[in-house]
Amino acid sequence: MNRIAQLQVPVENRVEEAGIALDRDRFTRKMIRELSGTIERVVGVEEASGYVATVGGLMGNWLNEAYHAELGPDDFDLDTVARIFVDLKRRIDGGFHVVSIEPDRIVLGNTRCPFSEDVIGRPSLCMMTSNVFGRIAADNLGYARVQLERTIAAGDGRCDVVVHLTPIDMLDSDEREYYRL
Repeated sequence: MNRIAQLQVPVENRVEEAGIALDRDRFTRKMIRELSGTIERVVGVEEASGYVATVGGLMGNWLNEAYHAELGPDDFDLDTVARIFVDLKRRIDGGFHVVSIEPDRIVLGNTRCPFSEDVIGRPSLCMMTSNVFGRIAADNLGYARVQLERTIAAGDGRCDVVVHLTPIDMLDSDEREYYRL
């Protein structure tokens, strides 16, 4: 139908056919973007990251329990933890992949954030990845220190994440520690 013909049809008859890119996923991502942006502006990025970290820890616990419910109660080994990271991100439309697995670290890359383009300029949302990965790794392997070397949120175009498995004395500013609960 051309534009003139559309205007002749009463608006109430065109609502359902409107070409608005809106579904539950898009609505939720936009809501999370606006919520995180509001919190970042009101309390600052560092404090906002703390709020997101709290939610990320809860999500990490929930996901760890879900994988254990399906795969068994024993602690997951290093390879399985890495596979879980990639799998859980795949399930929520992330583009994570394992770069390397060493006895003291798991290195991951990512080309697609589950928050899509809505993550750009919202660094506090990266605490979701840090806390989910940190919680799962620590609860299965005893300890984790997550380092977000590059992030899509910061405009890097990709994420480089290192999950270190041995503690150190001094943390870098882009690292967070997690211990088995």
